[in-house]
Amino acid sequence: MHRATYVATRLLQMIPTLLLIGVAVFIIARLLPGDSVSAMLGDRATEEAVQRLTRQLGLDQSIFAQFVAFLQAIGRGEFGTSLAFRVPVTSLIAERLPVTLMLTGLATLIAILLSVPLAFCAALQANRWPDLLIRSIFQVGLSSPIFFVGLVLLTVFAAWFHIFPVGGYGEGLLDNLHHLFLPALTLALSFAAVIMRSLRASILQVLQAEFVEFARAKGLAGRVILFRHVMRNALIATVTLIGLHIGQLLGGAVITESVFAVPGVGRLMVDSIFARDYPVIQSLTLVLAFLVSIAFLITDMIQMWLDPRVSRS
Repeated sequence: MHRATYVATRLLQMIPTLLLIGVAVFIIARLLPGDSVSAMLGDRATEEAVQRLTRQLGLDQSIFAQFVAFLQAIGRGEFGTSLAFRVPVTSLIAERLPVTLMLTGLATLIAILLSVPLAFCAALQANRWPDLLIRSIFQVGLSSPIFFVGLVLLTVFAAWFHIFPVGGYGEGLLDNLHHLFLPALTLALSFAAVIMRSLRASILQVLQAEFVEFARAKGLAGRVILFRHVMRNALIATVTLIGLHIGQLLGGAVITESVFAVPGVGRLMVDSIFARDYPVIQSLTLVLAFLVSIAFLITDMIQMWLDPRVSRS
């Protein structure tokens, strides 16, 4: 299969996936206990006020009519108006999404910079003290809950040493990165542990392959064998693992943004669930599902570059 055809096929496969996700989140959002009107008006609202606001928001219509209206809005490229914030959902997402994308991107970069060199070090020193030390340290990050790691980093580096701000987002690129470093590091520690263990196992497996033995028999230098033959083949499985964990990073951003008071879509999703803000919940879920699908596509394209057999399968 040609690469362009492969990519086009993957893009077309996203359409039914997003449609099914849209149906599921529409139904699940309505199954949440409580309703938007009660959350907005409070317990002391009169029955007349509740009915009037229900008609204004269109929540008095049948579920099927609301779903049709939702699909029509999506078809027009609109996400409707937030029930809680009373502003277009598109503007809310456009304001918050770049923050979360920067957070997850920085977390992925930190995780790769931490895990890849240490994975090679651990694999080349397998079952020796450097390998045992590296695996032990990463095991702590892997077994600790994200919110606990975030609170520890926040206490040490923000409250005690005042190296990083307690929360927020900042202004300007450098200030944004400064504010997001601790949240990104919180997400990256557990992610880096997963990458390191996977890459270490892949390197050990590739080192025992016949083509590596043949390269050694040809007299190639160890550095050439490591970077030209071992690294490229070992990274194939690790790239897949990174792509699969992008969704978990976005899920972890919900907790991390709450701990560090980061104004991203994670906090917006939590606030919208408590407010029963159906348009925001539905739209955010679709946007995040689309981003995860794009991440999977990018992962497959990188795999195609590392292993051309993927496009022919």
